[in-house]
Amino acid sequence: MQATAYTYNEETRSGSVLLDDGTPVPFDAPAFDAGGLRLLRPGQRVRIETEGKGESLHITLVTLQTF
Repeated sequence: MQATAYTYNEETRSGSVLLDDGTPVPFDAPAFDAGGLRLLRPGQRVRIETEGKGESLHITLVTLQTF
């Protein structure tokens, strides 16, 4: 699934993305670390993997979108 980086805290390695419908979804350090990224800037397109649905939706991987 694709999304847009919305927030990122370099100290905690956590933040949030916006889904294409505008829904914000938070991610934690393990999801960020799983993607092997060092930094994330708001506005970057990212690829995410998720588990769950609705209120239990959580991100398990954040990585840069490549074409």
